[in-house]
Amino acid sequence: MKVSQEQKAQNRSRILTEAGRLFREKGFDAVSVAEVMKAAGMTHGGFYGHFQSKDDLVAQTIAHAGGSQSMIDDLSVWIDTYLSEPHREHPEQGCPMAALAGFMRQQAPEARASMARVLAAQIATLTDVMPGADSAERRRAAIGNWSAMVGALILARSIDNPALSDELLSETRAWIDAGRSPDAKSAARNTAT
Repeated sequence: MKVSQEQKAQNRSRILTEAGRLFREKGFDAVSVAEVMKAAGMTHGGFYGHFQSKDDLVAQTIAHAGGSQSMIDDLSVWIDTYLSEPHREHPEQGCPMAALAGFMRQQAPEARASMARVLAAQIATLTDVMPGADSAERRRAAIGNWSAMVGALILARSIDNPALSDELLSETRAWIDAGRSPDAKSAARNTAT
């Protein structure tokens, strides 16, 4: 029985969604193609109808996971959600950058290129919602805040000390808030001159 183009697209999306969940949960090397296909409710044999290799799957999964992230309507709420206990506790459902960045160095060039495109898009999205009139300052703030948030989440997930883990998230949030205040911007300008 021939599969329609629409069904093929739905199957592919399901494979990418399940691969993204499994990769974020376990890492790339700990997940087999057979495991991804089983999680998607398909046979291993159908894999090559969608992807050339596991490296191709990894690259396309990163793009899919990055593209499925929600837009930022309210920056403050978005930061609170990102630096939260539920996000820390569920990497399989969260940000692919925080869950996968540490594994990227060992990945194929196409996967690293896919991660670079996702990162560039995230920085551009944050730059657009950062306060301020100067685009260079907004981009710098976007890069700094995004790096702090991803780093804090990675560190908070990496330890077995709940109090320190909570502190990493809350103090990063406080640091971001302090950097966005008018007094902090004035102090930074005065220090630079």
